[in-house]
Amino acid sequence: MEIGISCYQISTIGFTSEYFRAESGITFWPDSTLEAASELDTIVIPGGDGLRRSLVSETIAEWVLAHVNESRRVVAIGGGIYGVAPSGLLDGREVTTHWRYANDVARCFSNLRVDPRRHLVKDGAFYTSSGASAAIDLSLALIEEDYGRHVSSVVAQEFVSAPTNGNGKLPSPLVFDSQPADRFAELIPWIMRNLHEDLSVNTLARRACMSPSHFNRAFKSVFGSPPGEFVETLRINEAKRRLSVPKRTLETIAASVGFADAETFRRAFERRLGAKPRSYLKNFNGNSIAAASANGEAVLSQTGRMSDAQKGLAIPTQH
Repeated sequence: MEIGISCYQISTIGFTSEYFRAESGITFWPDSTLEAASELDTIVIPGGDGLRRSLVSETIAEWVLAHVNESRRVVAIGGGIYGVAPSGLLDGREVTTHWRYANDVARCFSNLRVDPRRHLVKDGAFYTSSGASAAIDLSLALIEEDYGRHVSSVVAQEFVSAPTNGNGKLPSPLVFDSQPADRFAELIPWIMRNLHEDLSVNTLARRACMSPSHFNRAFKSVFGSPPGEFVETLRINEAKRRLSVPKRTLETIAASVGFADAETFRRAFERRLGAKPRSYLKNFNGNSIAAASANGEAVLSQTGRMSDAQKGLAIPTQH
């Protein structure tokens, strides 16, 4: 296969700069050490009996904890979970590991939800696999997240054994056994809490642990609109609510929901709702009062009086 560009830059990190031999017998020369390692997009902790030694596992866990905010995702392969679990980052999360270690992991880290029957598990930005064979599927799943189904299929055809479904086609796309399966489940609430922040496609894609191009396609297929349009709708809806708060200027409202300035906010608001912000609020309040009065008259005509609850419905709220 001809490769025009490199999709990933791999860096092997060691405790020291000296070479080391893995359990498999393969010798590695580290590209960097724990102390000198640069910022990483994805941290992968491989398995091995060495990780079950407390000094090793705790040292790696401390390093992962110190660098997790600089990385997009953390991956543990089989026994590699011993290098992440002591950090506390997996507490309360669903994980898997090699069946041989499952009971020990559950005993040592009681806050983890361990299920060795699962092949792959994704919980937030943390990925775990059951062993070496699962690591291949995990790699393909990560490639699919980053570059899409087509690229992962090409890699699978080149480096993995031929399909076994008998019709010459690749198996169905790999999915993680995590709940919720929807990778956007945590993203929308986060957007709502951070409307004032940078919510560009690159930012959202990083948050969702996807490449920007794949994120764009996946987001539109789920929500029916591009990310930028979706975010603008959320901002406008929240701005409508904040317009009713006394003594709030358009400038402060625009900034509070993430618009660059008041004029950008006005244009977006008018494009979406067909009215300028203040005009919309005036019309909305007028319609609310009229509707409330009509409801009050209807109640009076039927009963001759209004209960306290009915008064609460008929009298518009004063802001």
